[in-house]
Amino acid sequence: MAHLDDVSVDDLREVLAEIDGSRASTRLIAAIAYRHGVSQTELAGWFDVERKTIYNWLRRFDERPDDLVAAARDDPRPGRPPKLSDAQRTELASLLQGPPAAAGYDVAQWDVSLLQRHVRGAYGVDYSPATCRRLLAELGTGEAGE
Repeated sequence: MAHLDDVSVDDLREVLAEIDGSRASTRLIAAIAYRHGVSQTELAGWFDVERKTIYNWLRRFDERPDDLVAAARDDPRPGRPPKLSDAQRTELASLLQGPPAAAGYDVAQWDVSLLQRHVRGAYGVDYSPATCRRLLAELGTGEAGE
C-alpha cells in the first residue's frame, strides 16, 4: 500500500523544523525517508522498531494530511489519575524547596523514605520509593538519595 501520496516532502520538512519532541521528529524523519524511497522494512531496521510500527506512523500522516503536526505527535493518553491534587502537588513542591526542618523533621535533607513518610502523613497517600525518587528530582532539589 502506498503512503503519503497527499503529503509533500517540503511540508514534512517544514513541520520537522518546527516540532518539539524526539518521537514526533523520528516519525517525520521516517516519513521523509519513505518519500525518498526507503522501504518500510529498511526504516524498521533504522529505528529498531517493528515494520508494523512504521506502517502505523505513515498511516497517521495519510489520515491527517492537513495537520501534520498532530499526525507526528502522540495522541493524548489518559493515565491513572494523580494521587495528589494540583494544590497538594504545589504545596509539596514548595515544601521540598526548603529543608525538612521547615516541615518539622530533624534531618538535614529530604530523601526517599522521609518523603514517603511525609506524603503518607500529610496527604494519606502511599507512594513507592521510585515515585518518591521521581518527585524529589522533579519537585525538590534533585536530591534523590535513600
